[in-house]
Amino acid sequence: MYLDDIGLVIKTTRKSRRITQETLASQLHMSRATLSGIEKGTINEIGIRKIIAICDALGLELLVQTKTARPTLQQLMKRNREEGAHD
Repeated sequence: MYLDDIGLVIKTTRKSRRITQETLASQLHMSRATLSGIEKGTINEIGIRKIIAICDALGLELLVQTKTARPTLQQLMKRNREEGAHD
């Protein structure tokens, strides 16, 4: 999973729970711009503690596992987005 994949899951979950970026960022003592960058995948380095805090606040679980040969759902979704942008 890549940073932009993590950001998409965070954004989708946050929106489904009807939490604004401002509210979540404030709750986690970070700027809204930082949270926005994480959701967009535009921040090159993110501290693992920030990701864990965001996951905890949204009821998500961070999982580390061995890479599989088959693409994940997130990878397939990313490919679809990229292919759609080229059309």
